[in-house]
Amino acid sequence: MPIATNAFAHVRLTVTDIEKSRAFYDKVFALPVAFELPPDADAATREQLSFLFGGVIYKLGDSLLGLRPVSEDDFNEDRTGLDHVSFAVADRSALDDATKVLDEQGIHHEGIKDIGAGYILEFRDPDNIALELFAPK
Repeated sequence: MPIATNAFAHVRLTVTDIEKSRAFYDKVFALPVAFELPPDADAATREQLSFLFGGVIYKLGDSLLGLRPVSEDDFNEDRTGLDHVSFAVADRSALDDATKVLDEQGIHHEGIKDIGAGYILEFRDPDNIALELFAPK
C-alpha cells in the first residue's frame, strides 16, 4: 500500500549567505516568518530552535519554506537533488504583476511562458536556485 499524502509540509533550501538570501526572499515574497532565532535568545531557546541552523523558516500558506546557511557552492539544477521550486499564483495577471516586482527589484527573469497547462515565470535567487511562479489557465 502506498503512503498517503496530499501536500508538502515544508521545503528547506541551503544557501551560502543567509543575510543576502533573507533580503531576497523578503523583498520578493514578503512571507511571514514562522521560526527564527531571536538575537537575544537564552540557552534553552537556542537549543529548542537548533534545527534552524542559523536560518529562517517562512510560512507559505499551509506549508513552510526554509533557508539554511550551510552550503558553500552555488546551486546547479543539473546535479542530483533539487531542480527548481515552483510557487503557485492565482492567474496570468498575477504573473504580469510579478514581472513588475522583479523588474523594480532588478531581478533578472525570463518572459512569461505558456506551457500548455498554464503559464510560468522563471527567475533565480542569489545562490542561483531556480525559482518559478506558476499560474493555471
